[in-house]
Amino acid sequence: MMTVGDMHGKDVMMSDLKYWIWLGSLVSATPAKKYRLLQHFADPALVWEASEAELAASGLCTKKLVLRLVDKATRKESEKALESVKKCDADIITIYDKAYPELLRHIADPPLVLYCRGRLEPDEMCMAVVGSRRATFYGLDMAKRLSRELAEHGVTIVSGMARGIDSRAHRGALEAGGRTIAVLGCGIDMAYPPENRGLMEEIIRHGAVISEYLPGTEPSRYNFPARNRIISGMSHGVTIVEAGEKSGSLITADYALEQGRDVFAVPGNINSCSSRGTNRLIRDGAKIVTCVGDILDELNISHDTKNTYGGANRAALMKLGREEKTIAQRLLNGPVHLDVISRDCGISVQMASSILLMLELSGFVEQLPGKYYRLVE
Repeated sequence: MMTVGDMHGKDVMMSDLKYWIWLGSLVSATPAKKYRLLQHFADPALVWEASEAELAASGLCTKKLVLRLVDKATRKESEKALESVKKCDADIITIYDKAYPELLRHIADPPLVLYCRGRLEPDEMCMAVVGSRRATFYGLDMAKRLSRELAEHGVTIVSGMARGIDSRAHRGALEAGGRTIAVLGCGIDMAYPPENRGLMEEIIRHGAVISEYLPGTEPSRYNFPARNRIISGMSHGVTIVEAGEKSGSLITADYALEQGRDVFAVPGNINSCSSRGTNRLIRDGAKIVTCVGDILDELNISHDTKNTYGGANRAALMKLGREEKTIAQRLLNGPVHLDVISRDCGISVQMASSILLMLELSGFVEQLPGKYYRLVE
């Protein structure tokens, strides 16, 4: 019997795609069950053609699933679905195709079909960067900074295009002129959340937006945990930037561990609810991230470990006075509140505010809401 491995790298004919859509979109079967059916029959067309007796004899189907598999109405829907994919200008990538992400192919429950807008690159080095939707300034800044610096070293950033950390991760990669991939928990014809429509179009131009769900599939809370296995499965590792105790990004970390991927976590304030999940991951053995070099070392990518002040502004910053330099150094690791700057630099709040205003007018520093400040990159 032919196996999934035997078919690896053989692009699927257009005429066969309706069978893939049919099997891949069956809501009555889990991804793992669909994959085992494919392993048993070797081709979705053979599952389609199998009799009730053959399906039952496989030992993989309940009576209810057998009836669903032979249901004529379900089969007719797959033909309509093929037309809807064509209308939204998407590619259908099956697990047999060369374009299918190699790492994802080998997880326990890979999606049989990926719907893709944009372009997947074979053998690209991917790192997932995910975290809380309700992120702090610190988390948002770290997500963008780490993603930008990883992209500058040729790493493709994978995330879920959710509000908060995910969106900043995508934007960081785009700012660096790098590639980024968004994995959706809905159809690829839907921008979710709606305010990310512009971001979605940028990602399509500079990477890919993918989903295992048919076009037209509405966002559902049941879909997002399942899509997280794809985010981790196609990546060499997962970096959790900020997560509360019940954050959905911790599900991605769990999938990563099951799939044998490295899990990285950015430490946070021990008094912050937003950092309890990431701090616990570090306590339980996740690799701590204090700079992008901590990730690049694990990926065996060479990098410059020297600290810098802020890109093109570094030389100008070095010419500043002692107090200005002290404040600039305090801002190296991300946004800091005015009161903390005053305390850590040993100057009054009024003096710190005055120096920060000068640095802001000179283009070295920007003020964030809530009296937080950060260096301009």
